[in-house]
Amino acid sequence: MDSGNTAWMLIATALVLFMTPGLAFFYGGMVRAKNVLGMLMQNFFAMGLLAVIWAVLAFSLAFGDFGNGGLIGNLDFVGLRDVATGLGPAAMKLSIPFVLFCAYQMTFAIITPALITGATADRLKFSAYAVFIGVWVVVVYAPVAHWVFAGGWLAKLGALDFAGGAVVHINAGAAALALILVLGKRLGWPRDAMHPHSLPLTMLGTGILWFGWFGFNAGSALAADGVAAMAAMNTFLAASAGMLGWVAVEKLKDGKPTTLGAASGAVAGLVAITPCAGFVGGLSPIAIGTIAGVVCFLAIQLKYRLGYDDALDVVGVHLVGGLAGALLLGFFADSAVNAAVVDPGVFLGGGFTLLGYQAVASISVLAFSLVVSLALAKAIDMAIGLRVSKEDEMNGLDLSQHAENAYAFDDLGSMGRIG
Repeated sequence: MDSGNTAWMLIATALVLFMTPGLAFFYGGMVRAKNVLGMLMQNFFAMGLLAVIWAVLAFSLAFGDFGNGGLIGNLDFVGLRDVATGLGPAAMKLSIPFVLFCAYQMTFAIITPALITGATADRLKFSAYAVFIGVWVVVVYAPVAHWVFAGGWLAKLGALDFAGGAVVHINAGAAALALILVLGKRLGWPRDAMHPHSLPLTMLGTGILWFGWFGFNAGSALAADGVAAMAAMNTFLAASAGMLGWVAVEKLKDGKPTTLGAASGAVAGLVAITPCAGFVGGLSPIAIGTIAGVVCFLAIQLKYRLGYDDALDVVGVHLVGGLAGALLLGFFADSAVNAAVVDPGVFLGGGFTLLGYQAVASISVLAFSLVVSLALAKAIDMAIGLRVSKEDEMNGLDLSQHAENAYAFDDLGSMGRIG
């Protein structure tokens, strides 16, 4: 056990957990005022429900039978059995307590389903949401995490995913698409304008996400070493370049750069660098972030052409950004940065081998998550209903689902006196 690595991973675990409240603010600012508590509650509730499910069952399904090259883990660690002591299975080669590894991975299992909430904003019933993410983390997230992070079949194939381009972003983006196909469009969309109610809240959320992402990416090195340092630098550069790419194309298309565009571009860059963070170096993260910012900006236009109501652009940013990052890794992966890169990327003289592996991994995770999530969404819809009533949607999720208001004002006279 290494005390320096342990200290860093304790910090990284806290940083990644902090990302979920950041996500809540990021999304919460973009919805209308009548739905902001509904959005915050969905994200915060994930921290409660999914932590328990992870400890009881999902961690074992994800990381049990590590390195078996299969489809899913076993029940060796159910109820955190044999997790509290030691460094875990020898095949993991951990230098941190096994229970800390479990806690770190738990924060990933929390934020991944939480990402979905942006797509279903304004109309998803809270009870249906709770059932969906509770089942989804077991039947979708845990198997995919095993495929990639725990030496499952995609890892054995040779696909790379440093911190979750496929496991987190493609996985959540595909599930979001499945849910909105079953849910349908918001009342009045796309005819009525549905402007963000608090862009300052969204910018605050972006800052928290950017800050926490250093734990997400650099922490995935599982050590305080040079790979972690490279991942941190790559994370910073890709987010910055993603912001610049998005804002530039937004200025060209619409005439003005926006704060929402800057926030979205930074997140797009962060999404795309996630699978690449510990595998690339030099100016590669700038190229990856810039491409992601441009591609994700263009991708969000598809919902108007294809008619699916992705309220806060989860499909356009996380699914497309995750795909972009996973595939770009096939071009930029550098064995000089990380010895785990057996087949370097196209631009580093390695040919198209790794790119092929990345394509297989991306398509497999997308298809699996989409199909299983569709089936789960339809089953929940038939059993208890996914969507709130028309009246509840018009009144807002804050009142209809939680009997609260985010912003309580006195009468107009008192507001006038304050002004």
